[in-house]
Amino acid sequence: MRKWIVTLMVGMLLAGSTLTAPAMNENRGGLMGFIAGCCFGMRAGAAYNDGKEIHWREWISLIIPIIPPVWAGIDGANGMTTAEYVKKYGSTFF
Repeated sequence: MRKWIVTLMVGMLLAGSTLTAPAMNENRGGLMGFIAGCCFGMRAGAAYNDGKEIHWREWISLIIPIIPPVWAGIDGANGMTTAEYVKKYGSTFF
């Protein structure tokens, strides 16, 4: 019974995500915007809706959950800024 209720709630949540307000970019939002926000956090979801792509290091974090966050932490400890990420990976991601 409990699993059934949880499954129903998750289904309702996923179904409701397609009925959200449109994003600034007409080609963004919807299910992919939901996945970006749910799996990668609020900043990644908002950046995706602004037209940015999800970086490959974030996708890897779904498969291997410890390495990319540690890598990002090391970059943060070394003082990496968004401008440096833009130079390194391009403005499509940052």
